[in-house]
Amino acid sequence: MEEKIVYFETPGEDNTETVLTLVRERAQARNIKKIVLASTRGHTARAAARAFEGTDLKMVVVPWAHGAVKEHPFPAELKAELEGKGHQVHFSTMLFHTGELYGTQTPTIMANLLRIFCQGFKVAVEILMMACDGGCVAGKEKAIVVTGTARGADTALVATAAPSLRWTKLRVHEIICKPLLEGGE
Repeated sequence: MEEKIVYFETPGEDNTETVLTLVRERAQARNIKKIVLASTRGHTARAAARAFEGTDLKMVVVPWAHGAVKEHPFPAELKAELEGKGHQVHFSTMLFHTGELYGTQTPTIMANLLRIFCQGFKVAVEILMMACDGGCVAGKEKAIVVTGTARGADTALVATAAPSLRWTKLRVHEIICKPLLEGGE
């Protein structure tokens, strides 16, 4: 089997529209109905809602957890708007930010290991487990996960969900797109 993977020369929000087009195409080709999407301030969620309008795709939007910052940046009115269109917005514990809570560096080590692929890859695994933990995506359900670096979307994966308690069951099947990372420090 051959499939195209798109590599972006630079990470970030300039890739968002292309990512959403690629996701829509792959979802249709694979008959996947659920998109798990990271959106901190709501811009990516708004863009995705427009891009997926008129399809049967349903989003699970995963913003930052409440308490992660002093004032939560995801707009309450956008949450209501998305839910009114049949999408879900799920606030949950950010699994790779729990080192202080549990007194172990394991979440940090896992996050850093996933960042070897790119920042979006780390976020994709994290939010897919968060969405599964919250009952928004069933364990063993195939979904497309859309994430990015800092702002916007630049990474998309096809993956089978698993809850954080069974994280070894999570599977990444396909990389749709990601930033091309050069060298290391």
